[in-house]
Formats: sequence, structure tokens, C-alpha cells
Amino acid sequence: MSTIHEHPETEPKWWKEAIVYQIYPASFKDSNNDGWGDMIGIESKLEYIRDLGADAIWVSPFYESPQDDMGYDIADYEKVWHIYGSNEDCFKVIEKTHDLGMKFIADLVINHCSSDHAWFKESRSSKTNPKRDWFFWIPPRGYDENGIAIPPNNWKSYFGGSAWTFDEQTQEFYLRLFASTQPDFNWENEDCRNALFESAVGFWLDHGIDGFRIDVGNLYSKVPGLPDAPITDKDSVWQPSGSLTMNGPRIHEFHRELNSFIRRRVRDGKEIMTVGEMQYATDEVKKQYTSASRRELSELFNFSHTDVGTSPIFRYNLVPAELKDWKIALAELFRFINGIDCWSTVYLENHDQPRSITRFGDDSSRYRVISGKLLAMLLSVLTGTLYLYQGQEIGQINFKNWPVENYEDIVIRNNYRSIKSKYGDKSEPMKKFLDGIALLSRDHARTPMQWTNEEPNAGFSEPNTKPWFSLNGSFRDGINVEDEAKDPNSLLNFWKRVLKFRKYHKDIAVYGYDFEFVDLENKKLFSFTKKYGEKKLFAALNFSGEEVNYQVPSDSSYSMVLGNYGKRSHPLSTNLMPWEGRIYINDSNNSV
Repeated sequence: MSTIHEHPETEPKWWKEAIVYQIYPASFKDSNNDGWGDMIGIESKLEYIRDLGADAIWVSPFYESPQDDMGYDIADYEKVWHIYGSNEDCFKVIEKTHDLGMKFIADLVINHCSSDHAWFKESRSSKTNPKRDWFFWIPPRGYDENGIAIPPNNWKSYFGGSAWTFDEQTQEFYLRLFASTQPDFNWENEDCRNALFESAVGFWLDHGIDGFRIDVGNLYSKVPGLPDAPITDKDSVWQPSGSLTMNGPRIHEFHRELNSFIRRRVRDGKEIMTVGEMQYATDEVKKQYTSASRRELSELFNFSHTDVGTSPIFRYNLVPAELKDWKIALAELFRFINGIDCWSTVYLENHDQPRSITRFGDDSSRYRVISGKLLAMLLSVLTGTLYLYQGQEIGQINFKNWPVENYEDIVIRNNYRSIKSKYGDKSEPMKKFLDGIALLSRDHARTPMQWTNEEPNAGFSEPNTKPWFSLNGSFRDGINVEDEAKDPNSLLNFWKRVLKFRKYHKDIAVYGYDFEFVDLENKKLFSFTKKYGEKKLFAALNFSGEEVNYQVPSDSSYSMVLGNYGKRSHPLSTNLMPWEGRIYINDSNNSV
């Protein structure tokens, strides 16, 4: 396959074509029965991941950490968390991943660290410490009538409350956009950046990894002076700081510097991929991040489609949305790369999102499998690097009817306490919050992986072990690897099929361009076309529990190549059954 001149995005790269399987190590596989997943557990399941059809694994943070934010609070970038095993265990996983023909992608968390990190401890020790400027230390704005220090500005933490924590020893605040134990690095300090590059990046490149997923990669550059944020939430003292912290004035410079460090460090000619979690950005900014000629990032994650139906003020307040809104938002992931030297990603799940069948399909016993197959088909034909999250391939759904006390997520716990204190247990804001987390909490993705139907731990741990987090009881309903592997009609086996399909038709499935909606206003039908050279693809996907009419475009001779309703007849112009999808291609070599 060669690059199409008018579409430089079609230049072949391994990381564009890769199917990346994300592993959340705490919940993947427990090898030593301590209730936590670990490196040896990951190693034991690599053949399973390869046989599914994945080309790479992305492992969420596995570094030494107090686990206040499940490993996104790193205390030592060069050491594996002892519960997950040793560095040598991790090196074995990297080696075996390569032996199986796959790539290893690590999580890179360098906007902040843990307050247990040696660098922060030094910075905190005195106002004159050489590392003081590696973090944001600011005196109080003043003191209230009770003598309590007032934070330097009105920024809101992503986890609720002020984005500042007061340090009693030095009588100054430090900035932490996330948990109180996650101080933000000051990227304006060159020594700090160089130390981060060496410890968090260079160390792991030296041990053979193939890429990085970059956590909150658009937050490194804050507006100088750290002014107050505009008031967008009139019900809160603390305001979202995105306009002052996201995609800031030096962010592209910082990413070019990181990219340059990576290229200098890798001496064997291997091309390292980087995928940035960039949250929100205009198309023009996304182009800057991912343009090959600019040498910043390989690709990025955008949140537009996963935030449809949520309030921009508070994610866990649900707001009305229609299928059209989601179609447009999903297409934002990849339409910006059309005809230029950029790239992006397609995904529905990760460690920060709920389960996609509950969120975007129908998780009832009647339609769970068929709507899961529909979502698999959709992802398989969208342009960009495809990411699949552990358990997505077996159709895991959100847990049901859990009391709020069962949630582990620091975001849920912080906001629950805040809403309870301000409004009360039985208030309308609390009801909205509980409805929101039942649909949207990231805890839904963090329950242990369900390998078997064995009680009580579904093969994640031995039966006599208590896992770190409660299991989703859905393993008793057939949502587990062992049962689905035996069933030729299971979602697991369908995922294997659609991933083969994507690779067989990688020209139009992975690299296809000129995406166009068909019948965008339709409230039940998600339909579109795309092309690659003379090859054209048409998709008709019914996102409803009712039958829907559709029409195959008449401008080309299409043949159906993929569907999720088995061998029932597929005339070219007819009805789609509930949650049915059909993919057509006008190419003669279209069997899979």
C-alpha cells in the first residue's frame, strides 16, 4: 500500500494500522492471589490478546505509587509498583510482547506526580530548595475572617473543590489540578523538564518500549501569572480553568521538545509512537499537535463523543442529546485529518469511561450482544488507530444498582461528599449525581476482568481471594472469556472477525478518507460513506430497538461484506432489524 498524493494521511505507519488493547493492570489478571492484577498476570494473557487480533498493548500506569488516583500519582517513574511485581517482571512482559509480534505502549504521566515523589518532597522542604520552582508554589491571596488561607486563584480541581493545597510548613499553596496529592509540575523550568524526560521517558525507552500514551498532554503550559478563571459556574466558588491551562501558550514547544528527546534517545531506527490525551481542542489545534511535519505527537484522543449528553459544567449531570449529536461528535475524532499529514484515534472505551454498550447501545439481555456487535462494526470501519479496552471485547456492561459507598473512584467520593454537605442526601442535585454516575462513572471500566464463570472471582483471582474491587456480577450471565470463546455467535468471536475484516480492508477501513454522512438528521440510523482510491464503503447502522428503512447509494455497485445478524438475507434496499448494522464495499476483493 502506498500513499495517495492528495491524502498524505494515508502514508503507511505501524501505529496507524495497529489495533491497541488497553490493559488496566490492577484489574486484568491476579497471578499471586493478593487481590490485585500484576505483571505476571499480564504476561500470562498476552497470547489471548494477540489471538484477539491486537497488535499492541497499552498498559495504564504501573509505576511506584500510593495509589490515591490508581497509579496516576507516581512516586517513582523508574520503578514498578511493588504490588504489580518487579522491574524484571515488567521487562519480561515487554520482551514477550515483542516475541509475539506486538508493541508495548506505556502510560506517560508528567503533568503531575505524587506528593510522595522525592522531587516534590525536596521542593516542599523549604522555600529556598533548588527544586522549589519545579512546582507551582504561591503565597495565599489573603486570609478569611477565621484566619484560613485563601487560595491564589479560583481554579477548580478536576476532582472537585479548589485546585490548590495549602502547605503548613512553608505557608504557601501548591497547584494540583487533580487530587491534593498530585502536585503539577512547572514546565516553565527547563531543569524540571529535562529531569522528567530522562526519568519518565528515557528510562523506559532504554528498556525497549514502543510508545507512550501521554496523560492530559495539553495541560503542561499554564497562562503566565495564573489569573482567575472566567466565571462559568455561578453555583460554585471554584471555576473550570480550561481557558488558562488547556492548550496553553508554550504547549506545542514543549511537545516538540519531548519529541526531539525521544528521537535522540532511540538509536536503532525504531519509530516511537505517541498518543496524547488532549481532551478538547479546535480542529486547527489538533492539526498542530499531530502534523507529521511539526513533530509533536503521532495522534491524539479527543473527548467530544464521550461527552455527548453531559453538562459542560459538571460531567455527572445528564443533559438531553440525540443520535445526531453523537454522530457529529464521533466524526470529530478523524474528519480533521482529511487531506493533510495528521492522524487520530477511534475509541469508545478506556479506563476513564463507562462501558460502551450501556452508554451507546442497549445492555438489556435481549439486545446486549447484538448492539455490542453493532458498536464493534462501527469502530472497525472508522479512520484512525483503533483502541480497544479490556472487557470491551466480551461486551462488559455497567454494574447495576450499586450503592454509592461501593464506588472506588476519588472523583466520585469527593463529589459525593461535596454534594451531600451542600445539598443533602435526598436533594435533587444528589439524585442527578447518582443517576449520572450510574451511567458515566469510570468505575464501571475498572472492575476485575471476567475470565471465567467461576464463583466468586470469575478467574481474576482464586476463589479464596478478595479482589481489590468488587466484580461486576455479569460474569454469571455469560459475560466472560471462557463462555464466549466456546460460543461461535458470541461478541468475543465477532470482535475477532471484525478485527480481521479491518486488517483485510485496511486501505479503506483504516486509511479511508472523504467521510460523508448519509441522512444525518435521522434519529435512529447512523449511515455514512468513505473512500480510498476507487474503493468505496457504505455503512448503515440502526441505533434503535425498532426496524429502520435505509437505502444503499445508487452511485456505485456495492456488495455487503459485514453484518451482525448472521446469515439472514441482505437485500440492497430494505429494513434494518433492531440494532442491526450492514457494511458494503464496491470492491471485487471484498470477502473476509
